[in-house]
Amino acid sequence: MFVPKPASLPDPIRASWQPHLALGITGHRATNPAYSAHAAAIAAALEALFARIDAICAGLPGTRGEVRLHSLLVDGTDQVAGELALARGWDLAVPLPFGPALNGAINAHPETLADVDALLGGRAAANPAVEAKAAAIRAITARAHLFALADRDVAIEALWRAHLADPADHAAARAFEALASDNVALAGRVMIEHTDLVIAVWDGKVANLPGGTGHTVAEALKLGAPVLLIDPARPDTWRILSRPEELGQSAAPDAAPDVDRLEAIIRAAVVVEGWSPDLLARERWRPRSSRAFGLYRRIERVFGGGGWFGSLRTTYEAPEAIATGSGASMIAAARAMPGEDPAVTRQLAEDVMPMFAWADGVANRLADAYRSGMCVNFVLATLAVMVGILFLPADMAGYKWVFALIELLLLGGILAMTAAGSRLGWHRRWFATRRVAEYLRHAPALLLLGVVRPTGRWPRGGGAARWPEHFARHALRAVGLPQVAVTRDYLRSGLAGAVLPHVTGQRIYHIAKAHKLETVHHRLDKAAETCFALAVASVLAYLVLKGAGVMGWVPKHLASDLSPLFTFLGVAFPTLGANLSGIRYFGDFERFGAISRVAAEKLGAIEERIGLLLSGADSLLTYGAVSDVIHALDEAVVEEIASWQAVFGAKHLALPA
Repeated sequence: MFVPKPASLPDPIRASWQPHLALGITGHRATNPAYSAHAAAIAAALEALFARIDAICAGLPGTRGEVRLHSLLVDGTDQVAGELALARGWDLAVPLPFGPALNGAINAHPETLADVDALLGGRAAANPAVEAKAAAIRAITARAHLFALADRDVAIEALWRAHLADPADHAAARAFEALASDNVALAGRVMIEHTDLVIAVWDGKVANLPGGTGHTVAEALKLGAPVLLIDPARPDTWRILSRPEELGQSAAPDAAPDVDRLEAIIRAAVVVEGWSPDLLARERWRPRSSRAFGLYRRIERVFGGGGWFGSLRTTYEAPEAIATGSGASMIAAARAMPGEDPAVTRQLAEDVMPMFAWADGVANRLADAYRSGMCVNFVLATLAVMVGILFLPADMAGYKWVFALIELLLLGGILAMTAAGSRLGWHRRWFATRRVAEYLRHAPALLLLGVVRPTGRWPRGGGAARWPEHFARHALRAVGLPQVAVTRDYLRSGLAGAVLPHVTGQRIYHIAKAHKLETVHHRLDKAAETCFALAVASVLAYLVLKGAGVMGWVPKHLASDLSPLFTFLGVAFPTLGANLSGIRYFGDFERFGAISRVAAEKLGAIEERIGLLLSGADSLLTYGAVSDVIHALDEAVVEEIASWQAVFGAKHLALPA
């Protein structure tokens, strides 16, 4: 678990949050000549490498969970690495390309339909060699965490049987190999998405066979995962690749393993320089919004059409209540998925959702403090100017010092507010906790279907600015892959019950938000324009009155008597208009509205794609298609966060200019 139970959530991050290193393994099968000729040496090299990784992890600061190895458990490299990982006490997660029974049968390589029937029926195969392979697969998968892509098992099994029934039918063989390889490649992608480093035992010869070792290596590099490449002919040496273009570069024959680079990759995966648990532990979740910092929301309400009056105090959903509150439908949908993993559902209810509610509540209060603080500065600046010359229309020149003193206090308030915002880091802390909240808001829709953002595709900041992504990545990773057989019924239930309602709800929210923010922007613009129009009118009125006095149409002294009032109005209206424009610029309501409108359009497109999958041919409802849609949702979320940061990133609490 990555957080304590709900009672401890106000102090959420202590030793219990433990990021862990996630590895992937791919390599040649036992029948590959390059592997079989050096099998013992490869096993020894993997054992030495795993020991080195353990030693590196032990030397890093902080506490961590167990190392997790992801493997497809194909015979040869995968199974050897899996056994070594289990022997070291590592977690073993297995994205199977087929359902457990079909996977075991296919990878046992039976040559007769009788053995196929026996293996699929849970019986021993008649061929001793086939049964030995099947037994090895059963033994290791029994100790692993399985995420099985079983949605196309019926079609794959039918093609496989047709191929075995008539080995001379090359069309049947190609059809089976194409579909099976596609699923193996998909399982490989799942593995890559969940890892920090892929270890590959590969001779570098074939890279274009879908699902093969070379294809997995190329895909890992494409997705931004570094690859530790072991030459099966010289397994005691290895090199690390980080870009697809490096595949075309030959290793120097006398090059030593780059241990420093391996340590740097592991450190970057589980340690963020400048991060400490105190960054979140010192934040306090409160059940309600602050009364002192409600000006920004008041402006939103007044100019958004909500009226001048009424309480703006917001009650935040308690972290311990979200699973039975706003998140109840998501938890119910998770429990209704056929063959659901109760452990994942429990983690969503007890860990992920409460952490989202906690981060969301903290971020909302910090946003109120930061944005209202800046709005207060604009209001105080306006008052300082107006009060500074109010003695003129009030005919209290003898008490000018009183007005000057009030003006000084107002200016001091601006300085105090700016200093407080800077010292308390409202902007920085709001940015961080809001990013955590937004990543976790969408997490259940991803995790229930085994989808995560690849490690190499997460946004990257500098130094301690990276910690929200680091934290969110490990928070999602702590849940890991559900231990399920992903059938079409599972996919349909997850899409219809969990993902679609979430996407629809977010789309509706963004449409309403866009409309409200665009209204605020328009009305603030109109109010500022009105102030400047009134300023022009007041100056013009004075000049007309002065001219009328010269012409004898009104008493000459009238313009002089009203001159202090017109002077005050000529200064007050432009000042008020300028500061309303400042609030509009600072709030950037129009651009935020545009961001929400774009987000709504993207979510609408995703909603349509989900609808088409649910209403279309059953054969097209595959894990590949569903995961592509979920990745599109994840991409939309990250792009929205990036746009939001681009708008507010440089707008620190400052003196109004």
